[in-house]
Amino acid sequence: MKRLSSAEGGGNHDRLALMQTFVRIVEAGSLSAAAGQLGTTQPTISRRLQALERGLGLRLLQRSTHALRLTEAGAQCYERAKILLGSWAEMEAQLRGAQDQPEGLLRVMVPHALGQLQLMPPLIELLKRAPDLSIEWLLHDHAPNFNAQDLDCAIRVGPLSDTSVVALKLAEIPRILVGSPALLQGRPLPRLPADLADLDWLALGTYYRNELTLQGPQGEQARLALRPRLITDSLFALRNAAQAGLGVTAMSAWLAQEDIAAGRLLHLLPDWQAAALPVYLIYPYQRFQPAKLRHFIAAMRDSLDSGGAMLAPS
Repeated sequence: MKRLSSAEGGGNHDRLALMQTFVRIVEAGSLSAAAGQLGTTQPTISRRLQALERGLGLRLLQRSTHALRLTEAGAQCYERAKILLGSWAEMEAQLRGAQDQPEGLLRVMVPHALGQLQLMPPLIELLKRAPDLSIEWLLHDHAPNFNAQDLDCAIRVGPLSDTSVVALKLAEIPRILVGSPALLQGRPLPRLPADLADLDWLALGTYYRNELTLQGPQGEQARLALRPRLITDSLFALRNAAQAGLGVTAMSAWLAQEDIAAGRLLHLLPDWQAAALPVYLIYPYQRFQPAKLRHFIAAMRDSLDSGGAMLAPS
């Protein structure tokens, strides 16, 4: 590999910075996206890429107005640069003792409802214990894009389809059937799933819309065909509509508990439930796991193991 001259970024720090920029360009998919993630301008990113290519004497990317494509040398450089940068970060962390003390910024994506309520107590406790740690707490219900959004990890509810990430199962969320007293006024309480057929329904579109399967006390199943009055992707909107008497719904048990205790909602068919939803903490595979991520994982697991999040630990 040709050595970079000092004018082209000959110091070790500059060489690493150029490699970091190159990796970010590849993972972001464009110079402008990489510039946004690195907090600089597209011309600066372009100059860094050109300096790296001049220093190596190789073309790393084929650039057009619409796309970037790695050359053969660029693909090899990208794979080796990731290994090099990971080893350098590991060495720095070990020398600074960061393997024991969480520090820096951790970017985490979490679902709206869990992120606003159930996961706040362990998050707060972690930040109190780790004064050098900062967390960017991003509330989104869609699947994360780790490269484009520069995320360290995410918490997801429901089955996973992305096999490229590390997935740690934290818990399961029981789902129960609820309806308001006003909805059932003048009606006998349902005793079997078939008794729900004549009632209006509300659906959480992320997990069910026109059909819902219930599991009974002996493992039996009942499949309900639904014509929802309201379909939403928000647990909070679903709860508000249920409280207003618009329909029956299958809701996360932890979110319904307070309303059931206060009489705002009724727990219907308590022996029947919708299938529990798994809760995963996911992150990209990495040879070295920084302390900030390890401590965050431990905090989430400890909270669920102690029952602090009112979910069912896995």
